[in-house]
Amino acid sequence: MSEMTEAALGRYADGMAGDHDPGPDGAAARVDTIGSVAAEPIELEGASKILVGTASWTDPTMTASGVFYPVGADSAEERLQYYASTFPVVEVDATYYALPAERTAQLWVDRTPPDFTFDIKAHALMTGQGTETKRLPKAIKDELPDELKAKTRIYAKDLPAELNDAVWSMFRDGLAPLADRGQLGSILLQYPKWVFPSSENRAQIEDAVERLDGWTCAVEFRNGSWLNEKNAERTTRFLAERNIPFVMVDEPQGFKSSVPPEVLVTSSELALVRFHGRNAETWEMKGITPAERFRYLYSRDELSEWVPRIREVAKEAKEVHLMFNNCYANYGTTNAREIADLLADELNG
Repeated sequence: MSEMTEAALGRYADGMAGDHDPGPDGAAARVDTIGSVAAEPIELEGASKILVGTASWTDPTMTASGVFYPVGADSAEERLQYYASTFPVVEVDATYYALPAERTAQLWVDRTPPDFTFDIKAHALMTGQGTETKRLPKAIKDELPDELKAKTRIYAKDLPAELNDAVWSMFRDGLAPLADRGQLGSILLQYPKWVFPSSENRAQIEDAVERLDGWTCAVEFRNGSWLNEKNAERTTRFLAERNIPFVMVDEPQGFKSSVPPEVLVTSSELALVRFHGRNAETWEMKGITPAERFRYLYSRDELSEWVPRIREVAKEAKEVHLMFNNCYANYGTTNAREIADLLADELNG
């Protein structure tokens, strides 16, 4: 693992210091001259490649007129086609809230080139988190015990074993079109802050990977104790022995849910970095949309901090995904283009 410099870590503590929320027009102005640098994977020596994208293409703040999509790209088909012409990878977060439908995944396949990649976020029930009962498929809702039907939110631990199995089966079945066409990148298993290092929780991760056998699973923690002095070595060894990518993060620091921005590659096949922004004020705020939580535009200097780190990561993994989850308006797409531009400059320099 490598650590950020003291000065760089200090900038995390500055929160929204500086102009990190200039609005869509201000963000767009920063990439006027960059062009389509992020549209293709960035090829590096040694056959490794870097794919840059965002964690949404459908957020209402992003689809608003004149923000990211060109005038006239008003349908779901036109938007995804345009996005896929701009970036080679996208992260689907909708699958965290509702199990994927096979018909929807087939439409994604039909609307994108065969080399376009989808990273998929695991459903909340698959990582020990709660979900709205009303958003479960009818086939599962109908089989719920009466006491669970009456609840607005339920957890996997409350489900009968056969219904828990059904959640995993439906998740796999819904994504089959992507897997069959070779467009399924990774399944993001994001564990909440109450999932701390323990034998029980490591077994939970192993169970998830086994249930998704044949697919690449990547693990993101929201509890920094996985990487503290006591647990870092064991966490690294646990993931590396199973070839499970550890998801590196850039996010606000100083919270129980904060994980330090370490460089840690635990799979030779795939490495991921997710950029959540550094808006400390909203990081654990309740009752706001994801777009508001991650409303933060990185400066080019902040992105530049990651360029040598990404080069280091690319030496250890065949493929690297850089995913921008600062999904307010065009902030994520702007920063994705900028980091691709910075990487291209270094490669051509």
